[in-house]
Amino acid sequence: MTAEPDQGSRRLAAREGTDDAILAVRAAEGDEEAFETLVRRHGPAMLRLATQILGNRSEAEDALQDAFVAAWRKLPEFRGDSGFGTWLHRIVTNRCLNALRARRPATDIDELPEQAAPEHQSSPERAAESQAAVRALGDAMAVLSPEQRACWVLREIETMPYETIAEVVGISQEAVRARVFRARRCLTEAMGAWR
Repeated sequence: MTAEPDQGSRRLAAREGTDDAILAVRAAEGDEEAFETLVRRHGPAMLRLATQILGNRSEAEDALQDAFVAAWRKLPEFRGDSGFGTWLHRIVTNRCLNALRARRPATDIDELPEQAAPEHQSSPERAAESQAAVRALGDAMAVLSPEQRACWVLREIETMPYETIAEVVGISQEAVRARVFRARRCLTEAMGAWR
């Protein structure tokens, strides 16, 4: 005998299948459950984005929390000209850029997750080499301007098209392409010894 789902479970299932635009309208009208659904739906991707831009999970969680609070407050302004996800990317990216600009010049990148090597390939030498490569990448990323870093992460890690990045960051596609190009060149030069 299978238990029938309660009313709350059915409502949650219905919300999970609802379009972002509809949920955003409901949330703008004060429906907290609709906003919670949007947070659950987009939260993991936004945390990944913030962590990649900031290079620090704790700082990314703080920026993301601020971004979700800002999104909740700004929902009545959401016109639906772009998708909710794109709008949210813009808010998160702007919070991350603000956090990067507020940082001291020295950036702690040691908190980047290191890929675990399979046991048969792991050795102290390999582990030390991997840690050194991660530090070198972190140092290279720290040299990028906050805008270059955000554009590079959105393009290379999030694989967003230039058009969407331009919308998220609030600049022209040509400016996005230029920032990504300069970031690639800088990172390629900095990581040349690791090829």
